[in-house]
Amino acid sequence: MANKESIIICRCEEVTYGQLQSTAAEHKCTARELKLRTRAGMGFCGGRTCRPTVDRIIESIIPNVSPGEIPLKYQPPIRPVTFGTVGENR
Repeated sequence: MANKESIIICRCEEVTYGQLQSTAAEHKCTARELKLRTRAGMGFCGGRTCRPTVDRIIESIIPNVSPGEIPLKYQPPIRPVTFGTVGENR
C-alpha cells in the first residue's frame, strides 16, 4: 500500500495528500488559498470528491476555524447530461 503522502485526494487535478498538507502547513492558508495554490477542487467535479478532505486539512492546520468559515462551494456542472448522451457514438 502507498504511503499517506502519495494518496491522490483531488482526482481531477491529481493533487496528493502530501501536497495539500505541506502547502497548508507552509502558508497557513485558508481553504480558498489552498485551492488556488494547489488547484484541488478546481477540476471537472468542482470539488465534490475532494472538498471534505481539503476542509479537514485546513481544520487540522488552523485549529480555531469552524466549517462555516471555510469559503469553498460546490460547483454544479454547466448543464446536466444524461448517461445516454454520454454513451452515444457519433
